[in-house]
Amino acid sequence: MPYEIKKVFASLPQVERGVSKIIGGDPKGNNFLYTNGKCVILRNIDDHSRFVNCVRFSPDGNRFATASADGQIYIYDGKTGEKVCALGGGKAHDGGIYAISWSPDSTHLLSASGDKTSKIWDVSVNSVVNTFTMGSTVLDQQLGCLWQKDHLLSISLSGYINYLDKNNPSKPLRVIKGHSKSIQCLTVHKNGGKSYIYSGSHDGHINYWDSETGENDSFAGKGHTNQVSRMTVDESGQLVSCSMDDTVRYTSLMLRDYSGQGVVKMDVQPKCVAVGPGGYAVVVCIGQIVLLKDQKKCFSIDSPGYEPEVVAVHPSGDTVAVGGTDGNVRLYSILGTTLKDEGKLLEAKGPVTDVAYSHDGAFLAVCDASKVVTVFSVADGYSENNVFYGHHAKIVCLAWSPDNEHFASGGMDMMVYVWTLSDPETRVKIQDAHRLHHVSSLAWLDEHTLVTTSHDASVKEWTITY
Repeated sequence: MPYEIKKVFASLPQVERGVSKIIGGDPKGNNFLYTNGKCVILRNIDDHSRFVNCVRFSPDGNRFATASADGQIYIYDGKTGEKVCALGGGKAHDGGIYAISWSPDSTHLLSASGDKTSKIWDVSVNSVVNTFTMGSTVLDQQLGCLWQKDHLLSISLSGYINYLDKNNPSKPLRVIKGHSKSIQCLTVHKNGGKSYIYSGSHDGHINYWDSETGENDSFAGKGHTNQVSRMTVDESGQLVSCSMDDTVRYTSLMLRDYSGQGVVKMDVQPKCVAVGPGGYAVVVCIGQIVLLKDQKKCFSIDSPGYEPEVVAVHPSGDTVAVGGTDGNVRLYSILGTTLKDEGKLLEAKGPVTDVAYSHDGAFLAVCDASKVVTVFSVADGYSENNVFYGHHAKIVCLAWSPDNEHFASGGMDMMVYVWTLSDPETRVKIQDAHRLHHVSSLAWLDEHTLVTTSHDASVKEWTITY
């Protein structure tokens, strides 16, 4: 087998089968349709004053609990449907309750509320055992919870998953800060001897992952406010990101802290950014190409006569390749603080969707919306070296392996191909790499480890063998 999935940094809990389940109900919670064994039962319950958000049977089937936007939790007899009690005597939470989960022994109940707390209830004595205060912001509202064996989890509005500690309610054991929106781009970087993956999503959130353990966190402070379109790491160890909020940000990967510094405001919305040695960065915007030097704008090409889409800087730092929607790649030279059009046109097979130089600078790979990757030889005056076919839909992203002999492409067909430069027929095909959505970005950790991401909001590592 030429490839295998190594890690997936996203998961969903399995649902237990064979227990009583609510299968329907009206919004006010007056009527519930549920199964109990082989029976389907309709119950009329009108205790709640607002929408019922969650109903759960205890694992032993003897009771079921209802949680509502009115902040109340009621316990009912699982066989007769008669009300047993209201937890807390009145309101169980100061805000609406979005989820509840029973303990495996059916004696306790975990609840999650919009009042930014989760609580453990001892159902038999109708009292609170623990209160977990999760924060003070709107994003700290608790929207879900799960009691799975010895693990207690809650989900915040931010999308974070909290491992609750019964022995220390003031601090979670662990917080998983993955993405809750589609991921648009990623890049990789070694920091302190470890390899990290950096991913940017549709809501402006940037997350970093330890490539070995999957442990992750987000940058501190306030960052981008809209989709992160492209990210890369410059020679000084700063993450350079461009966003639909019309900014380019430079963020230290040592501090991982946003600040008011390192923010370059663009005149129009940026789509792609590439960096080179000497503090240079080239940003492709809507109808504009901008050259940055040491985090400052120094030159721009306005209305270039075509719509630029993507950009790559040669490792030597002297040449810039810009791909356009007209199906051509144009070459520019960096001369001090200006960009000079070299007048050279490289023809792709369709609108250009990504460009990438090999790490040794010998080749330029270009992918397009016509499902083709074309590789040009730099030493031979950018003559066409080879053409690679295989994708069934638009190709979205490219990345070269550190060995400079292989490169990977990801497309709208949800497939990833790993190509061999010298032989287009020798390839590794990863079908349905992301089954829920197209592959939006990819990068190499080393010669045999590929990282992919998608609008399915997951990050995956693959071990590639040839």
